[in-house]
Amino acid sequence: MDQHVKTLAHLFLDGEEDKALHFTEELLNEYSLMSFYEAIITPAMYYIGELWETNQISVADEHLATAICDFVISQIKGKETVRSGNDQSSGRALFFGMEEEQHYIGLKMVSESFKAHGYQVRYLGPNLSLEHSLIQINKFKPEVIGLSAALSYRLPGLKEIIKRFSELEWKPLIMIGGRMARKFALEELEADQVMIVKDLHHLSKWFEEGREGLINETS
Repeated sequence: MDQHVKTLAHLFLDGEEDKALHFTEELLNEYSLMSFYEAIITPAMYYIGELWETNQISVADEHLATAICDFVISQIKGKETVRSGNDQSSGRALFFGMEEEQHYIGLKMVSESFKAHGYQVRYLGPNLSLEHSLIQINKFKPEVIGLSAALSYRLPGLKEIIKRFSELEWKPLIMIGGRMARKFALEELEADQVMIVKDLHHLSKWFEEGREGLINETS
């Protein structure tokens, strides 16, 4: 494991928010925001999850680490936008996690990445029902709707959400991410209007190549 990953993970676990933020700011001299998320934050949180699964840390430890990670992401979120020089909006994007899904750090990183690329973003957090999400979606009318899901038994619910979103009159791009997208073959769900996002590298490529190019490549 990269030493930077382990160092940041233990700063999260120790509740050292100021030290974690300072360490992050130093690393951002070497990494872009997207590569930092992919190479450092994501494996750090996976490592913390493994410690919890093997009973080396408590639920309280895991919650503290998540809170400090959230703090760090929130503090650095504006810096990449300034660096990128995006003065005009690229569009609107909305993100949320499926009902009963509690993990949200990955979803928040994606949300902040869209902000860094000039999008107007509404981040609704985890554990949101389809009907409540549609209230905000119909008000905001985003060009991109990002949805996070983790557990395979939620697939029928995910299919229903995709169906409902696909029927929206302005035809938004529906991005599906989270553990389910990484761990399971969801190619059957992909379509002109639906994109499965495996990881942040995949998303970064989409930003670089544009919506149509990557959808055609992955369909």
